[in-house]
Amino acid sequence: MGISIKPEYLKRYKDLGKLLIKYGREDIVTDIGIEQILKDDEEKKESNGKAEELPKDLEKLGPTYVKLGQFLSTRSDMMPVEYMDALAKLQDKVEEFPYEEVEKIILNELGVKVSKAFAEFDPKPIGAASIGQVHKAKLRDGRDVIVKVQRPDIRDEVVKDLDAFDEIAEFLEKHTDKGKQFMLHATLEEFRKATLKELDYRNEAQNLKVLNKNLEEFKDIVVPLPVENFTTSRVITMDYITGKKVTSISPLRQIEIDGDHLADELFKAYLKQILIDGFYHCDPHPGNVFLTNDNKIALLDLGMVAYISEEMQKKLFQILIAISEGRGAQVADHSIDIGIKEPNFNEEEFRRKISDLVSAQQNMTIEKIETGRLVLQLTKISGASGIHVPNELTMLGKTLLNLDKIGRTLAPRFDPNKAIRKNTDDLIRKKIGKVASSKKPYEILLEAREFFELLPNRVNKVLDNLSRNKFTLQVESIDEQYLMTGFQKIANRLTMGLIIAALIVGAALLTRVDTNFTIFGYPGLAIIFFLLAATGGIILSISILFGDEPTKKKEG
Repeated sequence: MGISIKPEYLKRYKDLGKLLIKYGREDIVTDIGIEQILKDDEEKKESNGKAEELPKDLEKLGPTYVKLGQFLSTRSDMMPVEYMDALAKLQDKVEEFPYEEVEKIILNELGVKVSKAFAEFDPKPIGAASIGQVHKAKLRDGRDVIVKVQRPDIRDEVVKDLDAFDEIAEFLEKHTDKGKQFMLHATLEEFRKATLKELDYRNEAQNLKVLNKNLEEFKDIVVPLPVENFTTSRVITMDYITGKKVTSISPLRQIEIDGDHLADELFKAYLKQILIDGFYHCDPHPGNVFLTNDNKIALLDLGMVAYISEEMQKKLFQILIAISEGRGAQVADHSIDIGIKEPNFNEEEFRRKISDLVSAQQNMTIEKIETGRLVLQLTKISGASGIHVPNELTMLGKTLLNLDKIGRTLAPRFDPNKAIRKNTDDLIRKKIGKVASSKKPYEILLEAREFFELLPNRVNKVLDNLSRNKFTLQVESIDEQYLMTGFQKIANRLTMGLIIAALIVGAALLTRVDTNFTIFGYPGLAIIFFLLAATGGIILSISILFGDEPTKKKEG
């Protein structure tokens, strides 16, 4: 039994079948049921493909396979380490398409000829990739820009490839154990969404604007902005950044820059993207990171971005801090917390391997520390031990691996673990500030109302248990008078807190009441209540800070 062979997908079945056979997966070809259509193929089919050959083979098969390779380079649960390493070097470079096609596409998309839209337009592209190619140009106002133009008919080609892949994935998930294990259909759907988004340049334009805004505090990090009137789904125009790939700068140029500062800024900017904003440029390979002529770091090509939920940000933060501080047990704890355990999960072996992995990094010299590679190894050990960690962790590992390399290029003794520890306090402050600022006043009022509605009942329960001698404290010795004084302080402060909260809630409600009595342009009673609450809060804080006795250590 195999898939229903569709004539329009015949070439795609053959291409995929030959690729699978070359890399030793003839079993999948048999499962799919397409071995018959390969028998009469004249090309020699060999089963001895090496990992380092895979990127070139994917490039020959076209843009969808290139994108698939990039996607699989983040899936440590599906790919052996040597193949992930090889795919991480995948170069998305192909032959350029004719300038006549460029002119046609720009005319169709922008509704105007190239000569009318631009003061200058270089017909020779400065780069050509599987989806589009890039030309240098100048706007009528003198602004230097680059124009990325999508290849003719590329969307139709990619969609047909994806449809063929989808049919195969659905069949394998229904009829094979591996297909079920890797949830192939859902995995391919994730890949489809990411690829189709990348085919719409309006998404990249929006990504550029968002990242530019998020990183505006980093004065030495540059993100080009799009020119909205010259951007459509198939054409994107953006600022032209003058500079060179970070990895291609000369030793003399390296002396002229403050490499330590730039490496630290870049790493800090990515930590903010990943752990605070939850939106980050997930493909910082050397070709997408430039050193500008004025010694800044430019982040280019935002076709690939990733989103991380609030909860996942917190968990990834915990893992990174534990890794940077060499706490293997905590790394294992957090990994188990975010993972999905299989019935065969061996927790004892998993914990031992993770502890060994983290300990080994602590003993490395600075030049050999690679946080990204450690995170990828963590995901690999997880899969081998029977626990599936989220794809966000693998994406984080791949991103950090590229950052490790770029950081070392800028500053040979750059220590990513030290950078994480150094920026932890600042990141926590920003995280707390983001959570606080994201809440609207009415949300805060509702939460305060809920808290203070429940508080009297909870206090009554505590006092009721106390009066019935049901309140238990586990202590070695106790001074009853000291204890009762302490309870009296608690009761007084709870009462004071309730009064302050009532004043704040009342003041907030009064701000919506129209009145002729105003202070500084605001309702007078509301301002008086806020001032009384602030005064009470200050008095309560002073009482706590200077009136409480410090905890005494037990003698003897």
